[in-house]
Amino acid sequence: MGKIVVKEDRCKGCELCIDACPYGLIKMSVEVNHFGYHTAQFVNGNGKKCTACKFCGLMCPDYAIDVYE
Repeated sequence: MGKIVVKEDRCKGCELCIDACPYGLIKMSVEVNHFGYHTAQFVNGNGKKCTACKFCGLMCPDYAIDVYE
């Protein structure tokens, strides 16, 4: 099972990672970072598991996502 770590200080909330995740395991946080952006958040659940496909990390223009296997 994979794990996604979002670097909140780099995330601008563009939501490209949300669209890229084939399992819907990323959503926007209700909290904001120090720049005032809602950041992406890894949600491990819904009966689906992260396969560490790295689509989310590849789509991120700010290199704000690390994917671990």
